[in-house]
Amino acid sequence: MEVATIGVDISKHVFHIHGVDSKGQVTNRQRLRRGEIISFFFSSLAPCLVGIEACATAHHWAREIRRLGHDVRLIPPAYVKPYLRRGAKNDAADAAAICEAVTRPNMRFVPIKSVENQGFLMLHRARGLLVRQRTMTACAIRAHFAEFGIIVGQGRQRVDGLVDLLVDEGLAIPANAHMALAVLVNQLKELDRQVDAIERELAHIQRVNPMAKLLSSIPGVGPITATALAATVPDPTMFRYGREFAAWLDLTPKQNSTGAKERLGRITKQGDSYLRHLLVIGARNIVRYPKARSRVGGGWIEALLERRRPMVVAIAVANKLARIVWAMMTTGEFYRPKLAA
Repeated sequence: MEVATIGVDISKHVFHIHGVDSKGQVTNRQRLRRGEIISFFFSSLAPCLVGIEACATAHHWAREIRRLGHDVRLIPPAYVKPYLRRGAKNDAADAAAICEAVTRPNMRFVPIKSVENQGFLMLHRARGLLVRQRTMTACAIRAHFAEFGIIVGQGRQRVDGLVDLLVDEGLAIPANAHMALAVLVNQLKELDRQVDAIERELAHIQRVNPMAKLLSSIPGVGPITATALAATVPDPTMFRYGREFAAWLDLTPKQNSTGAKERLGRITKQGDSYLRHLLVIGARNIVRYPKARSRVGGGWIEALLERRRPMVVAIAVANKLARIVWAMMTTGEFYRPKLAA
């Protein structure tokens, strides 16, 4: 059986296969269990092109199938959607759409991550979850104190003041409330300890990883941002130039141009939200501090601040940081600070 291209719709237990030959004729439609996938690609097929939608487990299956000699490519789900037939949304139709999309000459693919890079990103995901839980716990502590008339403003340092107040023996709150708040305070301290442990590990990775160490020389890019960039973008040459990388992060304005009239709108926020979030935080610090502004181009940023709001300027600086990141990842050069005029 000659099979040139296969689309695989993966799930937790049931997989759907759609194969076509070199002429585009359907040769194979199958429904396989999880344990049958490796034997199917190993024993039944010659090396061919395999398309998979990029998702959480897609990188694992891409590595396993590529090890058998196949050319595996991961496609963003949004790029598969136009090839799905109307009124036929099921797993078999998804596999057929993936098989069609993977053969397009101008299709953009997701690079397959290594096991090490996935481990780096798992640290980031775990840290993000713990930080959200820590914020929720701190807000709960502040809200519960407010029920007894003890009011403080927003900010973590003010919550630390409430924690110190809890050990005061003269605090007039019921015993049950004191116990509940003590539980939340202990949880807050444990979350602090866990977040600090992950951040120390990320700092260690930044010191030993050459790419992360290189990116850390950019103003506004610390160990967390540098390791996230190094793990998420293993092959920067998939982008032709810096603007494509910034557009992939959706730090460029949305276009709605026609008739030779350019209409630019807001950023679409459809790219990698985590990397964009980290770059925007770094850009806000650059905009805030004059010393950091001078290393990136103080005159340009100050001119923008005169006519735009600080957050809009921060997005523009994040766009510039993304282009700098791409240039450094492709050339291997360290960051050269902007010289004062």
